[in-house]
Parts: sequence; C-alpha cells; structure tokens
Amino acid sequence: MGSNASDSAMLKSWRKNAPSSSSSLVRLSQLANDKYESPPFSSGGHNWRLVVYPKGNEEDNGMGFVSMYVECLSSTTPPIDVFAYLTFFIFSEEEKKYLSIQDVEVKRFNSSKTVWGLSQALSIEALKDRAKGFILYGELHEFGAHVKIVSRPDSFGEDLPFHKFSWTIRDFSLLRQNDCVSKTFHMGEKDWTLTLYPKGDSEADGELSQHLHLADGEVLLKGELVFVRVNLQVLDPRGSDHLKGWTKGWIMNSTKAMGLPQSMSLDKIQGAYLDREGTLEVEIECELENSIKNHPFF
Repeated sequence: MGSNASDSAMLKSWRKNAPSSSSSLVRLSQLANDKYESPPFSSGGHNWRLVVYPKGNEEDNGMGFVSMYVECLSSTTPPIDVFAYLTFFIFSEEEKKYLSIQDVEVKRFNSSKTVWGLSQALSIEALKDRAKGFILYGELHEFGAHVKIVSRPDSFGEDLPFHKFSWTIRDFSLLRQNDCVSKTFHMGEKDWTLTLYPKGDSEADGELSQHLHLADGEVLLKGELVFVRVNLQVLDPRGSDHLKGWTKGWIMNSTKAMGLPQSMSLDKIQGAYLDREGTLEVEIECELENSIKNHPFF
C-alpha cells in the first residue's frame, strides 16, 4: 500500500474533539502483519476505512514513522473521481487532546487509486515516548481519520505556466553581507524574490543556499496554497559543469519561503564559478504545478 503523497504538506495542531468520521483503539501487540484496518465508516456517500502501520510502511518510505492511510473500499468505489481532504488523529492522554495531522493537498480517489495517506505521519520515537502520552492504558493507542468530500478544484491536474529567472551577482567575492536578495520577478499570480546565502543559512552552515520567497507585500488569502517545483543552478562560466539542485513543495501562510542548500564551498565557487570580473550567474526555473484556494482547513 503506497500513498504517492511525497508532494504533500502536513499541518499539525492539537484539537479537543474526536474525529467525526473514524476513531479506533488499537492494541499493537495483537496486530497481524503490523497493520491495522478499522471497521468501515461512511462519509460523503461512500464507505472508507482507516489503515495504520504503527511500525511504518517501509514500501512507502515510512521506516521510523507511523504510516496512516484512508482507503475507499473497493465494493463502493465510484466509477468517477471523488475528491477529498484527509485529516488523521492520534490521541494524547498527556494533552487530553488529539494531535491533528492534516494533509493540505486534495486527493483524487477513483477505481484505479483507492488509497491515499501519509507515510510519515508521526515518528515512532514520539509515539512510544510515554511523556507525550500517546500510549493509553498500557498498550493502547487511539487513531482516527476524517474524510471531507469536496468538489473538483478548478486547477487540479493542470500544468500552469513555466517560468525562468536569471540573476547576475556582481563582485561576488567582495560580498560582506550574509544574504543577497534578487530583484522582484513575477510568477503566476504572485511576485517573488530569490535570496542567496553565500555562507549558508541557519540550516546549512557552510554551504551555499538559495531560497525562493514570496515578495514583500504579497499576501496569501485565507485558504490559499500554491505548489511550486523549482530548479536552481549556479552557471559554470567556462563550460557546462553547472551546480544544480531542485526542490518542490507548498507555499502557504505558515511557510512563505522554500530553500535549497547546495553543497559547495565558497572557495570552490570563487575558483570555478566566477568569471574574470568576479560575477556569479544564478538561474532559477519554476513551475506552478497546482494551486488551491479556499482550503477548508484554513
């Protein structure tokens, strides 16, 4: 069972109320095949079930994590597409609340794809940590899921425009500041900037780092998310050995920037990637794969 959900973003929060769709107490020592399947539950006129791998679904890159999925039962799978937002829950006795793990991307269920979820919903270390309270009454854990049926998003599955931005940084070796910000460029419906950290940012000390940001003054509306695929490269002025990297993810109110560390020392850049005038050429290629407005969880 795989989720194919590597592009998803998760939002975690605490909630007092139990999920309205499905909630089950699970005794891990009595599980067969290290997998739990809940009784069927109904939502939006279709039947579903929660599937949990408390030890992780290794076939879906879930090693070291609790993997949680929702399955549209084959006997009731419609011949047409069904779109839904998924939220998963784990109860904490310590907090007296449910840890809510929301997959912000809408999922399309149909006869060929009946299962969606999160392969890395929660680390197993956190699940077993008694101080966090996820273990109830000895061995029991309470897992849950909520399925919210929605209409087809307007832009679902559509390829939106491809954008390219080139940036020339003069006198790179003379830079004294820790970061360097590009001019504003337009992509899709938003304005963006690119920030270069010649000496690395706080998460990539000592490595060249680049971050794509929404420009100052750009505001995401309530419920608005944008998915971006980014290719970044530092151009080799003497040949074709460009320094390349890529990243992808959701831009949302809680994460208005996405970064990409590139493992190359400043000495190597100065030796091989500057032209005779000390200029560094940076190129960014961006593709808006999907955008969502009026997301129900915001």
